[in-house]
Amino acid sequence: MDESSYQLIEKLVPATYVRQASEASTSRRTQIRLLLEQKKWPLSGWDDANIELFLQEISRMDSNNFPANVGVGERESRVLSALVVRRHFGFGHGVGRSGDVTAVQPKAAGSSLLVQLTNHLLLDVMRTMGVRSTAACVLLPVATGMTLVLTMMTLRSTRPNAKFVLWPRIDQKSCFKSMVTAGFIPVVIENKLEGDELRTDMAELQHQMAELGAENILCVMSTTSCFAPRSPDRVVDIAMLCKKNGIPHIINNAYGVQAARCMNLIEEAHRCGRVDAFVQSTDKNFLVPVGGAVVAGFEKSFVDEIAKTYPGRASASPMVDVFITLLSLGSSGYKRLVAERKNTMYQLSTGLAKLAEEHGQRLLKTPHNPISMAITLPTVSSISSSGQSSSSSAMTELGSMLFKRSVSGTRVIAAGSSKVIGPHTFLNWGAHHDHLPFAYMTAAAAIGMTTEDVTSFLSRLDKTLVKWKKKFTAAVSDTTASCDMRPVPVCADVVTAENIGVAVQQACPGAAAGASAASSNVAASVSATSGQSSAPSCEASHLHVEAATDS
Repeated sequence: MDESSYQLIEKLVPATYVRQASEASTSRRTQIRLLLEQKKWPLSGWDDANIELFLQEISRMDSNNFPANVGVGERESRVLSALVVRRHFGFGHGVGRSGDVTAVQPKAAGSSLLVQLTNHLLLDVMRTMGVRSTAACVLLPVATGMTLVLTMMTLRSTRPNAKFVLWPRIDQKSCFKSMVTAGFIPVVIENKLEGDELRTDMAELQHQMAELGAENILCVMSTTSCFAPRSPDRVVDIAMLCKKNGIPHIINNAYGVQAARCMNLIEEAHRCGRVDAFVQSTDKNFLVPVGGAVVAGFEKSFVDEIAKTYPGRASASPMVDVFITLLSLGSSGYKRLVAERKNTMYQLSTGLAKLAEEHGQRLLKTPHNPISMAITLPTVSSISSSGQSSSSSAMTELGSMLFKRSVSGTRVIAAGSSKVIGPHTFLNWGAHHDHLPFAYMTAAAAIGMTTEDVTSFLSRLDKTLVKWKKKFTAAVSDTTASCDMRPVPVCADVVTAENIGVAVQQACPGAAAGASAASSNVAASVSATSGQSSAPSCEASHLHVEAATDS
């Protein structure tokens, strides 16, 4: 109500009471006015009542909510269910027009205003969280993978002869499939193992640039946020290399907004080299349902071109979700969540380190990864009814056991699995590396995680590890219990897991493949003694294989 309405109310209700109500209403209107004037992320969060009031106000600016509107077109925002109408606050026209997802709709002034305000708020978020030089950003109604597709397709118009994308390996399907879907050939740059940590192989990246030729390379797609033991790419070094060679650079910053280290890396990369765009997920960073991603950059014209690449209108749901959440938190509320995330990161890392040590394992040293961490796992093996052994199935069973105990989000990685995605076969899929020397389990301290979550997780993991190791150690022990573990000659110049398997098969023919795999996968002690072989073609080695229990 406006001031004149309150003056009329004073004729019905005592003026003192009316003035109090008017002042409260003025306070709410002031919040809205400041948002429209400044187009900035408010410092303090709004209450739900004012957010809902504002959404209802601007949705009434759309023609479908005009009292006397008569729609005679094929798309008039006719929504049958009142429940659906309430869920969307009356927004039914979506965002954008057929040729541009950010364009103003004549029939939907309110929806168009929502788009503009949300993108302005997100621009302020990027700058506030560390990428101060961000020139523009836009929220697209698709997740990170498809947003990367649109970004690469936009680059195609400026580099028509380019067909390769250089990509430091990260074992997430959507990243790789985005390049294939966009019509380009991924060139996988394998990571280097430095201690426990996987880092960008800059020498190989530089070699591929020289080998393929800059004019044939669409871009380098680097990554900031990732699962341990992989660390963020050396994005500053990559940016400098891209600038030197005139090659575009896209950064996959999927859940990096919440981590100051990731955001500072992007800002530094832009300052020292070349960064064309960086992409982040809305659900991972802003605690909203899956369905949107923010593409940001340092040249407004390029970000605008990416938005124009999106064909047709789009759902307003991701916009509404992010708009509500950013207003609800305010910048101070979001910074508080980021600070709490740092505390849970410390609690989780120290707790996992202690728990791992109690189980004879260790926390991997990945100092460059600000969100994810990993602990080593003992290598175990399961024996099937047919006598076949599977190390990977036994290892991943730990993840299943945790999930049954209401623990989600962990990743258990065992060596040996491979995966074919498009034209490429990835060895040791999930590990970001062909020959990682240990099995491990990851956990992440992401925004929204609480200290109570950490405490419950560590307790459940401890109990689950005990049951998991007991289950699979027993399975291996039962299979090998009747074996004759006498020294068996093995012909080999080098003692390998395969040779040990031969020894076990000769000593225990009944166990065959099951015991063979068990001998290579279960922690085993192997002692070699000298002797003579009956086979004239090789020098004999006598191997004594003993099954060892997990620590």
